[in-house]
Amino acid sequence: MSSKSIHTTLENGTPVCIRTITEDDGELMRAGIARMSQRSRYLRFFSGAAAPPDWVIERLVHADSHTHLAWGAIDMSLPDRPAIGAVHAFRHEEDEDCAEFSVAIVDDYHGLGLGKLLTATILLDARDEGIAGFAVSILADNPSALEFTRSLGGRHVGHDAGVFELSLDVEEAIARLRAKCDPPGIAEVFAAME
Repeated sequence: MSSKSIHTTLENGTPVCIRTITEDDGELMRAGIARMSQRSRYLRFFSGAAAPPDWVIERLVHADSHTHLAWGAIDMSLPDRPAIGAVHAFRHEEDEDCAEFSVAIVDDYHGLGLGKLLTATILLDARDEGIAGFAVSILADNPSALEFTRSLGGRHVGHDAGVFELSLDVEEAIARLRAKCDPPGIAEVFAAME
């Protein structure tokens, strides 16, 4: 599988590379998760543990570009090129038209449009792979993720033990992101992926 990459910028002008995650990215993934605050790790993984078990890292870096799509973001302005965010879509075994979707951003990069850039990337990749919808699980105490998912057309389908379940139509979400063209760096994502 060949690696794909997109070069763009965050809202503050920071240059980033968004690229497919490979099995060689275990240490980058582990370091990125360690840089997240305990609250951010809890909101993303439903656990605040500083170091996820090895099996979690293995699952996150084992992307085959069909059943598991995965993209990571690297800060190109820093000499050590740290991982600053990642997005994943795991195709459902029982419904190959649907995938479980998640995104995580290192706290220092919150509010700079990185979540939107990564989401646009995975949506476009998913469409190319024939995935029509995303299933999204969001903790009830994560209002910003709920608001963002709803802004993309996310529809509430269930609620269990403090977790909201939403469904997201891939084409509709792409159209909404394209219409907003925000952040400006999203234009590079669309140009590279279409």
